[in-house]
Order: sequence, then structure tokens, then C-alpha cells
Amino acid sequence: MRWPGRGARTTEAPPGVSGTARLSRSGAGSAGPAYLRRLGPGDVAVIDQVDLDRATATALLDAGVVGVVNAAPSISGRYPNLGPEILVEAGVVLVDDCGTGVFSELADGATVRLHDGAVHVADREVLRGFAQDRDTVADLLDEARGGMSAQLEAFSANTSEFLGRERALLVDGLGVPAVATAMREKHVVVVAGGAEALAELRSIAGYLREHKPVLVGVGEGAVTLRDAGHTPAVVLGTVAELDPRLARRATDVVVPADSDGHIAGLARLQDLGVDPAPFASSANPEDMALLLAHAHGASLVVAVGFDASLGGFLDRGRSGSIPSTFLTRLRLGTTLVDAPAVAALHRTRGSATVLALLLASVLAAAVVAAVALGAGPSLLVLLETWGRAIGSWAADVFRSVVG
Repeated sequence: MRWPGRGARTTEAPPGVSGTARLSRSGAGSAGPAYLRRLGPGDVAVIDQVDLDRATATALLDAGVVGVVNAAPSISGRYPNLGPEILVEAGVVLVDDCGTGVFSELADGATVRLHDGAVHVADREVLRGFAQDRDTVADLLDEARGGMSAQLEAFSANTSEFLGRERALLVDGLGVPAVATAMREKHVVVVAGGAEALAELRSIAGYLREHKPVLVGVGEGAVTLRDAGHTPAVVLGTVAELDPRLARRATDVVVPADSDGHIAGLARLQDLGVDPAPFASSANPEDMALLLAHAHGASLVVAVGFDASLGGFLDRGRSGSIPSTFLTRLRLGTTLVDAPAVAALHRTRGSATVLALLLASVLAAAVVAAVALGAGPSLLVLLETWGRAIGSWAADVFRSVVG
């Protein structure tokens, strides 16, 4: 007699986490906005990024990745970056410091399995790195906190060097290219390619409709503007990162240039019918855009997709990046405000307006009801007195909120 199920084989799933490998380009800062948009639920992100930052880790989580394979150390010890902690706390498998060979050993779209620090394709182990978990990340972060003082000392030295190199630009505004777009006494919104740029842009949609500011897209920020339904008037970025279609539609195209005005890849842009204005500076493209708006007389500059916190400065990991951002923000002073602040203030303003309108509607309804019911002149006088008091109070609240 053959018993039901007798002889049937049970196949156990191999240990670890499996997913589809999505390769970024090899190089520092490879997990950029364009790459992050390619990721989806169940993918394994394959990146090469020293000191995985908080914004990138959050974007990876939002994309739904199940694992991250990093060719570089996710925590180098320069400072306590929060990216790895965010990933491991969310249960994402992090295989760290695998080496750049990861980009030759793995194919984009291949199914990979991560287990105990190893990367498997089918039944073969092709790479081995370091398996990060809560304990290892906590230990590395403790060690990295000791590196903060060295980073701050380097920041001081780099800032002095950058100021000496870019004094004419920062102090006197010399070297800023002329543009056809009018910015004087106008609001200007500068959109960078940060991970939170699209969300921040959508959060200030009411402000954009009301004030109709000049829109400046920096690199991937121009694509972010397009994705949000806007067309940038000014596009700024290197030849490699500019979208040709957006560049052709923009009123002005500004490209970082060498100190002698030379633009690498200029012929490629000119072949596309774009004649860019060179901006000779060693500042970051994002900071160039802020300085451009300030030099052309913008009354207010709103930064979208920027992270100006200390952690954000250190996350950039480029020696010239921190001084550039720090000194640019000092140069713009009170003219510069970040998008989250604009979103918060604009929501508050809207709430005060709605409250005043609601109170006025209630008062009008009360007056109409009193007349209809024949309550008499005395009630109307009382309601009128209340109405003036409430109206005065609402006006005071409104002025205190919006200034």
C-alpha cells in the first residue's frame, strides 16, 4: 500500500534574502536620484558609497529594497553617519565593503541571494563582504564619534582655503554669468537633486501657485521639477547630468566651467542646439545656483532638496563641499530659506485665513437668523458688538501669524 504523501520530497528554501540586483554606476555617490528611481520592492541595491547617509538610506527603504550590497565601507569612521543604522533597524540586509569587483561579478537584473556576508548567484558564491547588523553598526558608530573633531578641524582649514580661492565671487559677486531670466525683486526657488526634493516641492505647491517664483533646476533637480509638473526657467549643471530636452526648453542654461571658462563637453550641448553660459567656480552646482539668484537680485531664495544640517554637510564627503555650502549660506543670509520652513509657514497662513472666513460666516448666519426670527434691534446691536470684537481678535491673530 502506498501511503499518501509517502516518498514526497520537501525542498527547503536556501537561507538568506533573495532579490533582483540593481546596479548603480561604480563611483562615489553612485546612489543618486536617477538610480534610486529605478529601484522597486524586492530589489537588492548594489552601490558604491562611502559613509551611507541618512537621506539615501531612507530613499532605499521607501523604494522597498530587501538588501543592499555596498562596494565601499558604509561607515568609514569619519563621523557617525546614520544610514546603515536606519537600514538594519528596518530589517534590510546590508552586505558591506565588498570591493568594486561587485560591478563586474554581478549583472543588472540578476537574481542574487545575500547570506552571512556573502553574495550568491544561483548556488555559487561570487562575492563576500561584511554582514552588518545592529551590534556591528552600533560599535562602528561609537568609534566614528571620535572622528568628529578631526572632521571639524578639516572643515576649518578647507573653509579658509575655499574663501581665499573664491573671495571675488562670495564677497563681490564677480564671475556670476549674465542670464536672460529676470530675478530682481522676485522669489526664486532652487531645486537640487536631493532624495527629499520631490516631496518638498509638493509640500510647497500652494506657495508656488500663489507667488509664481522663478524656478531653477540643478542637475537632477530639473528632472524633479518636470516630474512635479513644472518647467524650470534656468537649468544649471554639468554637461553629463543635463537633460537635453529640459535644457532646450529653459530660458537659460548655466554650466560649471574651469577657471579659464572652458566647459568640458561643450560641443555636445551645442550640437543639441543649447548654448550655455559658463560659471567658473569651484563651488558646488547647488551653491552656484543660490549665488546666481542672489547676485541677480532675488528678494527671496527657497532651497528645495538641500540638507544643510551638520550631518548633511558631512554626508557629502567631498573636501570642497562643506565650505562651499557653509559660506554660500552665510553670503545669502536672511534671503535664503529652506522649503520645509516655507511649507510650515504657508500651512499656518492658510489655517489663519480659513479661521477668519469661518468666523465671518458664523457671524453672518447669526445676523440673518436674528432678523428672520424677529429678535429685535437689541439682539442685532449685541451681535454687531460681538462681531466687531471677534473680527478684531481674528485680525490680530492673522497679523501675528503671517507678519
